[in-house]
Amino acid sequence: MATASARFSAFGARGNRHERPAFSGFSKLESWSFHFPPSAEVCKIPSASVATRSKNVSSQINSLPDSDDFFYEKVATPMLDNIESPTNVKNLSTKELRQLADEIRLELSSILRKAQKPSKASLAVVELTVAIHHVFHAPADKILWDVGEQTYAHKMLTGRRSLMNTLRQKGGLSGFTSRSESEYDPFGAGHGCSSISAGLGMAVARDMKGKRERIMTVISNVTTMAGQVYEAMSNAGYLDSDMIVILNDSRHSLHPKVEEGPKRSINALSSTLSKLQSSKSFRKFREVAKGVTKKIGRGMHEWAAKVDEFARGMMGPPGSTLFEELGLYYIGPVDGHNIEDLVCVLQEVASLNSMGPVLIHVVTDENQGIKRSQQSEIGENVGEGSSCYDLVESNYQPRTYSDCFVEALARKAESDKDVVMVHGGVEVEPSLQLFREKFPDKFFDVGMAEQHAVTFSAGLSCGGLKPFCVIPSAFLQRAFDQVVHDVDRQRIPVRFVITSAGLVGSNGPVQCGAFDITFMSCLPNMIVMAPSDEDELVDMVETAAMVDDRPICFRYPRGAIVQTDKCLSPGIPIEIGRGRILAEGKDVALLGYGSMVQNCVKAWSLLSKLGIEVTVADARFCKPLDIGLLRGLCENHAFLVTVEEGSIGGFGSHVAQFIALDGRLDGRIKWRPIVLPDAYIEHASPNEQLSLAGLTGHHIAATVLSLLGRTREALLLMC
Repeated sequence: MATASARFSAFGARGNRHERPAFSGFSKLESWSFHFPPSAEVCKIPSASVATRSKNVSSQINSLPDSDDFFYEKVATPMLDNIESPTNVKNLSTKELRQLADEIRLELSSILRKAQKPSKASLAVVELTVAIHHVFHAPADKILWDVGEQTYAHKMLTGRRSLMNTLRQKGGLSGFTSRSESEYDPFGAGHGCSSISAGLGMAVARDMKGKRERIMTVISNVTTMAGQVYEAMSNAGYLDSDMIVILNDSRHSLHPKVEEGPKRSINALSSTLSKLQSSKSFRKFREVAKGVTKKIGRGMHEWAAKVDEFARGMMGPPGSTLFEELGLYYIGPVDGHNIEDLVCVLQEVASLNSMGPVLIHVVTDENQGIKRSQQSEIGENVGEGSSCYDLVESNYQPRTYSDCFVEALARKAESDKDVVMVHGGVEVEPSLQLFREKFPDKFFDVGMAEQHAVTFSAGLSCGGLKPFCVIPSAFLQRAFDQVVHDVDRQRIPVRFVITSAGLVGSNGPVQCGAFDITFMSCLPNMIVMAPSDEDELVDMVETAAMVDDRPICFRYPRGAIVQTDKCLSPGIPIEIGRGRILAEGKDVALLGYGSMVQNCVKAWSLLSKLGIEVTVADARFCKPLDIGLLRGLCENHAFLVTVEEGSIGGFGSHVAQFIALDGRLDGRIKWRPIVLPDAYIEHASPNEQLSLAGLTGHHIAATVLSLLGRTREALLLMC
């Protein structure tokens, strides 16, 4: 495989690039209902105005609502007001680009503060985003992002500024890049490590079709914990396709001890070296030198290659040769807040033909974005080194399922020295941080390396420990192969704690935990359970700790617990495969799984007022099922309704499989499942999502009324 440095043999500027297609507006969003602050009217775009709006999109796409409370405070943004699309950024001077970046930061911090959303990651990449759109020609050039929070400035520059106050709301902008939302989003962010793989695929497709657009991906040092990033880099180096990878290094670390060490500064020397590395003359000199050594002889050529690699290592920061070994030409580090340096390096790289894959190391400071916003009146209440997220966190927060889980596990860890916690995912929840502080030697955070987290936990278990492997449902999907082969097939007792199960509100389908019931319950040796409230959660922690002959898992949702003012009692182990009856009736049986048991209780309350006697049962286990409970429900009721916050193929399917094989469906019992719809539910509030999914207490009660032939009452109940 050719080395990365050997690819820079052609230095002529690219030919004239075709003009970027004019942005066609939000034709796909015309029917959306955009939610503005309470004092404003909900704006619905009538179908009759679509044609008119399309004709005037260039003048209207950047207009802002007149409502006084659109922003936290009014901010003067004369430069930003003139930006209707990235085309308007092309001819700005360096001074004007700096002003544009400052205005974007001010307005964005205002929007995020009012929405009570995290702002650090968003504000840190403003200069980088401005520089990218100044140099490159989106949407003809493809810009892919790994991290949703880092795309907000990108959204503002690509015609979505007037809709930023609808971010993560029902019918509003997604918190991630979305192909259906804008032509400027060529690929949807989801995994947090997919952009290089997708970008490489686009680059190869471009080459095969004889096209010339540039492909650029922006990754973060958080996502570099995932193995897919290095798999994609290695393949990019082998295929030698032209693409640009920008590593946005915000200097995060999984381990606080590492951060206490000295950080590499971006000074005048490193800035000069970065410009030198990206310059045509430097690369041309390297190619000429290598050509001369080849003529002298093989030994001299190999010696020169080693010297070249050593020099590159001396010029770059520690670890830069890793990217060279993978086949990417390394440039950096570059100050991510110095627009002049960013534009210089990006322009040099953009001028190349047949360059192969290039990695530009950009260093940003998330706190610096906050500090800059402090300089305006909009940021005067934000303390140094803090963010909008910090302000939100200081307010009262209700107790969550994670809080209760950590409290129960900490109690267990005090009495059982073998209990440890392994965490995989994007970030550690504040409640889990408490466990880390109390038991620093029993807490292992591996970041976005879920596959490693699972197999690492298996190794801990084989070594005699009791690992609780904590991974959000959507991220556990990435490690399913390890769950199968490294845990379940070998009957290794790993205890999986599946967080953020079910619908996740503003994070929409990207982090929705819809599938874990299905893919965990299909495994032969796995025990699968879910608590209906915080008390059962504590009991299941105790139950999982006692199981030592097979893997076990339990899930719990994001959000507040059922009884927020109740002190947790010590956990009591639950008999494996044993459910319970909460209320007894004779007409219909509601069999809930996990958090949906609470909505079954709400339906029971509604139906009781209508004179309908309903049995409510808490399954607790999806696998193994409580066979005795199921047979009793089938014998004593005409209708059985199963309710779960999961996809098709989960708890209800296991119930149907059993009662069918047991001959129960041959008799009088009629079974109906209530599950998540076979579709992705977009971002909205948790209650709105439950309503869209048909999982509220009212929906369950309406289903029962329909089964009983009382359709009119069912319709009235939903009004």
